Amino acid sequence: MAKKSMIERELKRQKLVKQYAARRLALKTVAANLDLPMDQRFKAQLKLAGLPRNSSATRLHNRCELTGRPRSYYRKLKLSRIMLRDLASFGQIPGMVKSSW
Repeated sequence: MAKKSMIERELKRQKLVKQYAARRLALKTVAANLDLPMDQRFKAQLKLAGLPRNSSATRLHNRCELTGRPRSYYRKLKLSRIMLRDLASFGQIPGMVKSSW
């Protein structure tokens, strides 16, 4: 089980990313538009840099829904490998059987 503070920090980041997504996209399109004057693009870049750091989507890290484990995460199931194996062993994931030979 991951530390509660790390899980809460990740949830806070997700909330910030969602909150600033439209503003960040608008500023990025202005900054990347080569048809606009240089000073207008520069101002957009400065405003983009002024946004909170955690509002960037690249700061997000995938975590297991059940345990909060950050490593060995399966995107399709949103679970870590450990929880995936436990749930598969108990037969709680449809169509998945733990193999043994």
